Amino acid sequence: MDLLSNLNPVQRQAVEHPGGPVLIVAGAGSGKTRVLTRRIAYLLEKGTSPMEIFAVTFTNKAAQEMKNRVSTLSHQDLFWVGTFHSICVKILRRHAAEIGYQNAFGIYDDQDQKAVIKDCLKELKLDSKDFKPVNVMNHISRAKDSLIGCEEFAKEAAGYHEEIIAKIYTMYEKKLKLYHAFDFGDLIMKTVYLFEENPKTLEAYQEKFRHILVDEYQDTNQAQYKLVKLLSEKHKNIYVVGDPDQSIYRWRGADIKNILNFEDDFEGTTVINMEQNYRSTQTILKASNHVISNNSQRKPKNLWTEREEGDKIAYYLSDDEQGEGQYVVESINHAIENEGKSLNDIVVFYRVHAQSRVLENALRRGKIPYKIIGGISFYSRKEIKDVMAYMKLTLSPQDDINLKRVINVPARGIGQSSIARLEERAMQQGLSLHDAILDAMDDPMVQARLKKNLSVFMQVVQTLTEKASDLTVTQLLQEVLRTSGYVEMLEAQDDTESEERLENVKELISATEEFEEEESEPTLANFLEQMTLKSHIDSYQDQDEQLTLMTLHSAKGLEFPYVFIVGFEEELFPHSNSSFESDELEEERRLCYVGMTRAEQRLFLSGAQMRRLFGERTPKSPSRFLAEIPTEYVEFNSASHYTPTWNPEDDDMLYNQDHGNTAVEVVQVPVSVGFEEGEQVTHPEFGVGQIQEVSGEGASANYSVLFVRYSEPKLLSAKYARLTKY
Repeated sequence: MDLLSNLNPVQRQAVEHPGGPVLIVAGAGSGKTRVLTRRIAYLLEKGTSPMEIFAVTFTNKAAQEMKNRVSTLSHQDLFWVGTFHSICVKILRRHAAEIGYQNAFGIYDDQDQKAVIKDCLKELKLDSKDFKPVNVMNHISRAKDSLIGCEEFAKEAAGYHEEIIAKIYTMYEKKLKLYHAFDFGDLIMKTVYLFEENPKTLEAYQEKFRHILVDEYQDTNQAQYKLVKLLSEKHKNIYVVGDPDQSIYRWRGADIKNILNFEDDFEGTTVINMEQNYRSTQTILKASNHVISNNSQRKPKNLWTEREEGDKIAYYLSDDEQGEGQYVVESINHAIENEGKSLNDIVVFYRVHAQSRVLENALRRGKIPYKIIGGISFYSRKEIKDVMAYMKLTLSPQDDINLKRVINVPARGIGQSSIARLEERAMQQGLSLHDAILDAMDDPMVQARLKKNLSVFMQVVQTLTEKASDLTVTQLLQEVLRTSGYVEMLEAQDDTESEERLENVKELISATEEFEEEESEPTLANFLEQMTLKSHIDSYQDQDEQLTLMTLHSAKGLEFPYVFIVGFEEELFPHSNSSFESDELEEERRLCYVGMTRAEQRLFLSGAQMRRLFGERTPKSPSRFLAEIPTEYVEFNSASHYTPTWNPEDDDMLYNQDHGNTAVEVVQVPVSVGFEEGEQVTHPEFGVGQIQEVSGEGASANYSVLFVRYSEPKLLSAKYARLTKY
């Protein structure tokens, strides 16, 4: 096969590059995987040995695809191709002894890490409520991503909390070394340490790897950057492919500066911009280019295509989230019935998982089968099933399945062995588990501690059962959350996963409120029956065609003919947590750009004038990202035949819906200007702080502000900061 066939001139230049540092800025849909795999095959064809190629990416799936494609092209197998972690394991298996570990080391996953951290807390006599294991683990992981060991962490610790975490980190590292184990962060950090502390070992690998290739370079962290920089120092053949505009994993440690500063870090770099897009229509690309051009942290490029102009982007403003769900269903049905599309051609993106509930309800009513990627069905999520189990027990305390589900959730000291003995007692005496528990509580042979723990659980069930008949379904749900301690459990865990679970539990309140508004007989029994039916998706499992639902963070690397992005509203997208810091706002905009550029033919955006989310019904404003798309590329529609009156190209504007009519009121954003370094300020969310640094001028200024309640400064844009003098 001719490796250069079917390549455009820029792709061909990238594949044939003679050597030295190369940065391929590969725009969305520009064929980066084709270029990367053909580059490797080209090197092999020119005489490079497979053992001399070091190629890394971020997922096992991507690594396997790379291997398969290269094997097909060159009929040669690659050994040093994989994820950063898998390749570092290969190196450490050979050289761990050089840094004081056994080469046959163990690898600890998240659960193992938590167990070690809990042991550290016990030995240091620290309360896990004050220093939650998950939080400590996150601090340690982020430190390792930044190549900060426990000694350096201790030296840089600011304040009591970080000083204690430094002590835990130090003990944690001692235990891992004692156990001859590495955690995931170690696999890269310890490989870097190996090379830094053993120059001869580093020199051997530098000589060995004549070509270093890195996919998705915009997603690298500091440790990964240092690793590839060390390995490429001899031959200088470092070849990276990425796109700053698609860097969306800052929260996971990715540092966009690695790709932005590549030319400064690697002298003599050749930059090749791949701007021809093979995926989307001209309209979609032009709109996407306008949105992302509002970011400052990027490398300028302008995606273009030889494809057709295409349909305008459809934007629909519904009255509420129910109307939005119905709009999605009707648009999908129209695409299938009138435009020849299948469900496999369509994806629905949302910003947070909790948005899926309303969509799932609408899809079920419309008899549209679907699958959720990057998450599970709302009604199948553990936290939803747990809370529903409590509600079911108020109707039937003899329900053994639901009783077993929550008897120790939250933890009450009723372990699996105790439950097994209770089940055995129930079986021997022909009782339900509920009655077997009552029997055990009267048995003098049962341990007093277990009796006490069982009594706590049974009191919860009894209290809920007694109150159920006098409460509405929503009131009962709220009582379950209070009495069971479920919300307190999630709040105490204080990590990203528990925050999402808490959001989902709160979103269930919206479901009960809607049920009570819509049903003529809003009884608990009817509600549970409806929810049980909604959880039953067996009929969809054998379907060949299914609609795809997923969060925008799961979107990268995918493409669909028809793309829906729902919840296009301020405080939802961009998310409220990201609206005030310029770095985080830019990442939200990159997330929007990634979602938009997944669309091949049609792009649908939608929002609601009023949305009930997490149990609260609030008015919403259109997303500022909508205002960044020129009106010539958008077809506006709404339940009220609304027509926008704003100027979307004025990026100093935000838009609040006047809910008394169908017009959109233009509201000037309050710009925070004129502040100086050292000045005391207040922020409506972050509180009192002090300006540490000012960069830029006027509305384009950025402020680094250290707030009293935070240990690190926050970078805020004057345009959106909402700062006032203290």
